[in-house]
Amino acid sequence: MTSQHNKTSVAAISIFASGGMAAAKFVVGIAIGSLALISEALHSAIDLVATIITWAVVRVSDKPADEEHHYGHGKLESVSALGVTALLYVLAGGILVEAYSRLREGTQPPTISAVPFVVLVIDIAVNLWRARALHRAARETRSQALAADALHFASDVMGSSAVIVGLVLAGLGFWWGDAAAAAAVAVMIALLGLRMAGSTVQTLVDRAPEGAQEKAKAAIRSVPGVIEVERLRVRMVGATTFIDTIAKVPRTYPIDRVEDIKHNAELAVSKAFGDADLTFMAIPVARNNETVRDRIMVIARNSGLAIHHVTVHDLGAKLIVGIDLEVDGEMRLDSAHDVANTLERNIQEEFGADVEVDVHIEPLEPELPFGVDAPPERVQTIAAALTEFAGEGEIHDIHNVRVRNTEAGEIVNFHCRAAPSMSVIRVHEHVDAIERALRRAFPSVKRVISHAEPPRV
Repeated sequence: MTSQHNKTSVAAISIFASGGMAAAKFVVGIAIGSLALISEALHSAIDLVATIITWAVVRVSDKPADEEHHYGHGKLESVSALGVTALLYVLAGGILVEAYSRLREGTQPPTISAVPFVVLVIDIAVNLWRARALHRAARETRSQALAADALHFASDVMGSSAVIVGLVLAGLGFWWGDAAAAAAVAVMIALLGLRMAGSTVQTLVDRAPEGAQEKAKAAIRSVPGVIEVERLRVRMVGATTFIDTIAKVPRTYPIDRVEDIKHNAELAVSKAFGDADLTFMAIPVARNNETVRDRIMVIARNSGLAIHHVTVHDLGAKLIVGIDLEVDGEMRLDSAHDVANTLERNIQEEFGADVEVDVHIEPLEPELPFGVDAPPERVQTIAAALTEFAGEGEIHDIHNVRVRNTEAGEIVNFHCRAAPSMSVIRVHEHVDAIERALRRAFPSVKRVISHAEPPRV
């Protein structure tokens, strides 16, 4: 909202300045008979028209995207700049024709007095102030329309300087000085129009800004999880940089992690470009460091299957794979067997027909099994049993024991401690022995979940 107010206020001030200086130069030019001053007045009149158009356009260009303009309204600034360029060329052509006519026919030089010089000096001062203000606003808001307006007023300074030179020459007796100055103004207008047309057309045909593609690629590649940027396209619409990219990400990542990558990529390009709009398409690809277990998990996830306890043994000439597959407990055995066979075939397609796959089918645990906390005395009994089974071994300090009664049986959770130097394998073996002993002693226990942690510091 601040940038929009800044653009419209600067453009509105320029309208009054353009109108006042154009009228002053035109009146004085007619009074003294100076084609150069009249030409510069007409140039300022075109600037006035351009400024009015700019003032109107910037009030619309910052409007957000809607149902008909999916990329916003920023291109209106480019269209307006192209229209002003056409007016400049019409003016330059008319001035050149008149200057040529006067040079050929030899007209009387203008009447020289201090008035035109005062008007031109004031005009130069005003245009320098306006060009600086517009250039600053254009740079802050990345407005092509304001940048074109700033270029107009900078050219006005050169045009007014050329008129002063022409009037000085005429005052010194060179009758052709005024017409030559008018021709110089026309040439400067034409060169200005050429420069404006080049940048405006490039924007309208969606030419990528210089260095923008490399800058965007670097920003996206810096995001953790992005393997490579496969394709990237950049274009400008008003002050907004639109970036479309296809990036490779690890296929082993879950969907929520891929979404984090997209979000971080948006933050990265916004930091690099300011006002940026990123369209990010992720392509899951296999990495060179994927393990056999990783690849099997991907196969299961792509089939929508829940698996766990994946074991892989390499016998040199053959892979032996064991998997626990969870299916709906109410599913018929023949249907569950078909699911298991499909999983086995998919794994063999990935690793070769000679891979040996054994799938253990088990019922899927319900997501929200109904349960209630067991009575305190039952918790104390289970806790005492866990402490007894742990004994004086490497697993000790059984604590935070919880017991819940569910429709499927009792579920026991407990925490324990082990030496920090112990390997995970050794900890798991000892804890697993305690869990098995508990289930043997208490057949009603359906599941035991343990959490091993190092001693308190």
